[in-house]
Amino acid sequence: MSQSKSLWGGRFKAALSEAALRFSSSIDLDKTLYQEDIYGSIAHVEMLAACKILTAEESRRIRKGLKEILSEIDSGKLSLSWEKEDIHMAIEQRLIQKVGAMGGKLHTGRSRNDQVALDERLYLRAAIIEMKKLVAQFQRVLLFKSEKHFGTIMPGYTHLQRAQPILLSHHLLAYVAMLERDYERLTDCYKRVNRLPLGAAALAGTSFPIDRAMVARKLGFDSVLENSIDAVSDRDYIIEFTAVCSNIMMHLSRMSEELVLWTSQEFNFARIDDAYTTGSSIMPQKKNPDMAELTRGKVGRVYGDLMNILTIMKGLPLAYNRDMQEDKQPLFDAVNTTRECVYIMTHVYIHTKFEKERFEEELKNDFLTATEIADYLVMLGVPFRDAHSITGKIVGYCIEHHTPLSKLSLKELHKFSPKFSEDVFMLLDPLNSIEHKRSAGSTSPNEVKKQIVHWTRVLKHKK
Repeated sequence: MSQSKSLWGGRFKAALSEAALRFSSSIDLDKTLYQEDIYGSIAHVEMLAACKILTAEESRRIRKGLKEILSEIDSGKLSLSWEKEDIHMAIEQRLIQKVGAMGGKLHTGRSRNDQVALDERLYLRAAIIEMKKLVAQFQRVLLFKSEKHFGTIMPGYTHLQRAQPILLSHHLLAYVAMLERDYERLTDCYKRVNRLPLGAAALAGTSFPIDRAMVARKLGFDSVLENSIDAVSDRDYIIEFTAVCSNIMMHLSRMSEELVLWTSQEFNFARIDDAYTTGSSIMPQKKNPDMAELTRGKVGRVYGDLMNILTIMKGLPLAYNRDMQEDKQPLFDAVNTTRECVYIMTHVYIHTKFEKERFEEELKNDFLTATEIADYLVMLGVPFRDAHSITGKIVGYCIEHHTPLSKLSLKELHKFSPKFSEDVFMLLDPLNSIEHKRSAGSTSPNEVKKQIVHWTRVLKHKK
């Protein structure tokens, strides 16, 4: 493509080499933004007509041409090849072919710099809305599972070592709470995305008497970015969104790791339906939790997307620099990867069965209620540190004599403290242990019921 045929080639004499054009072309990526680009252009043209910069007839014909181009791209009739350089140029060139030189008036009062920033913000708005719906749906699935399995007791873990008895519902609701903060981050991010950059032009604004507020209203933006340099030269909204995606993926990875562990024969706490597992090409007995493993693996991609865009932006002077063209790959990848992982993990959990009998089996013959012994002594006036030491010695005694806590006699307990009475044995039962919890937000059945009621109310109001 010669410079004279490009929309910016007036001052150039030599043609851009094919190698340079291929290297600098972004249309393979930014063609994703064709709908946003056209919707933004239609709003821009309507504003130009309202401001008497274009005539009503010019506006009508240009808008008609843009809508036809939208249909052509939707249907695949219009080819978007690398020779077109970027989606903005491709659409404008096609418009000029359709309506003649009048199509060149489309770009009045704007630059590709503010145009691409607009396209990205429109794209991100839709992505955030969709992501919030997916996160809320995942929360509903986890809430449903917590209601279904209310009353199932499992070992709670710290350091991947069995620690205290908890309700499985309490465990699942912890992820509902984590995802709620991700939902809130998406909501908060949307506020900063939903600001209009168009009208900033290249960096200094425009001499045409445009009405940026009108365009903002037409496109549903909450406000206009006030500084024209800022409007075109930052991508912090992409950085923020990708950071939110990284946080969502981190939570999904933790959930995935647990499913990988829990579905192993060593744990056998859960079984995933065959439709969401795979087998081995050589070992016919295998059933692998591949969806969870792939989700865990894809976290690295989204973390990489975040580092990618941070690195692109870290050394750029104001205002726009061509480096910023590279923002689309990490943006699109973060959106697509996070969206796919939230969706697939939602369905994995829908099709996962938790093994109540296995949980209960692991509650036997262990020291999960040792903390209850320490708390029991504290309530009888023993300083906590002394109670902790006494209980530790009791556990050591049980290990040495191959005896579970629940099988100790009162006589044996008196070797460690005369404070013990028969009522201590009630606390050694896992169910009594969790029912004995008093603090708000604990694993006691009453507190978990409150959490279920709370999340039912919260999720009911989400679209």
